[in-house]
Amino acid sequence: MKTTIIAVCLLCATAAFAQSAPLLSNTPAPVVMADHPLHASEHALAAETSLFSGMSPYTYAKGEVPLAELGSLPYETPLGDVARACRKEHAEAPKATVVLDK
Repeated sequence: MKTTIIAVCLLCATAAFAQSAPLLSNTPAPVVMADHPLHASEHALAAETSLFSGMSPYTYAKGEVPLAELGSLPYETPLGDVARACRKEHAEAPKATVVLDK
């Protein structure tokens, strides 16, 4: 217990001295960014290559698909309607008929 108290006091004293030490000056300094002239220069692009090789089973096509061929999304009941139905079912559910008073 005595060792723990001494260690805590030593830690607090070290933290207090560290806060009072003037390590950083208060004078502002402008930010200087490193210069990389080749990052934004114009250069030729690489040649276009296909992601689909001749032996690939994947194909693609261009064109439009009628909306009727895509199918329709399943109808989902809105959450408000579900909540109203649950509230109505709860109100119509049978209630307890026996009340015990002690």
